[in-house]
Amino acid sequence: MTTWYEGPLAAFDTETTGVDVETDRIVSAAVVVQDAPGTRPRMSRWLVNPGVPVPEAATAVHGLTEEHLQRNGRWPAPVMYEIAEQLAEHAAMGRPLVVMNAPFDLTLLDRELRRHRASSLDRWFESVPLRVLDPRVLDKHLDRYRKGRRTLADLCAHYDVTLEGAHDAAADALAALDVVRAVGRRFATRLERLSPAELHTLQANWHAAQARGLQAWFARSGSTEIVSTDWPLRPELPAAA
Repeated sequence: MTTWYEGPLAAFDTETTGVDVETDRIVSAAVVVQDAPGTRPRMSRWLVNPGVPVPEAATAVHGLTEEHLQRNGRWPAPVMYEIAEQLAEHAAMGRPLVVMNAPFDLTLLDRELRRHRASSLDRWFESVPLRVLDPRVLDKHLDRYRKGRRTLADLCAHYDVTLEGAHDAAADALAALDVVRAVGRRFATRLERLSPAELHTLQANWHAAQARGLQAWFARSGSTEIVSTDWPLRPELPAAA
């Protein structure tokens, strides 16, 4: 029987105007599907004119200028619908969804759906639940005592995964997918008997514990930053943009 990490996977990633999930916007997104390791991935890409200024700091990360997006990007409303529709289709087909740092990308998508479609991400998964695999949460739980950062680039280096064109949504999604497969193989004895549904539930608990640990570290450091324990989607705030 094929294990989940050797079977079909989909991956989702975004590039944005910033790092605030409540106010920032998606400027590009990609969904990458691979039926098995080593097979040719299929990619869907979206370029979005967010309708708001694109800070130079964001452009410095992903290379997408405000002028380029105004000329070549599509309006957000149809794009957000298409992305949610495609994610729901993959869920219906039983494909787990790989999302690096899922609460960021999925919450941003949810807020964009609320902003432009008067909808929400949860509505797309009322009949078929979303099963998320987050390489950051998996790695941090399974190799918790390893020193160092755990960005996508760090995980790629650690698991010997090629990352070409970092901060391109499709490239990042494919790399995250490859990292999840690598994590599955390395920790096969701990993961192979777990289903994606079981892992989804476990990751919610693991992330919450990780967030509480980070919150305690911030408190000891004198920081007032708040760390959300919600995964893979943060609840809507009353003052959300």
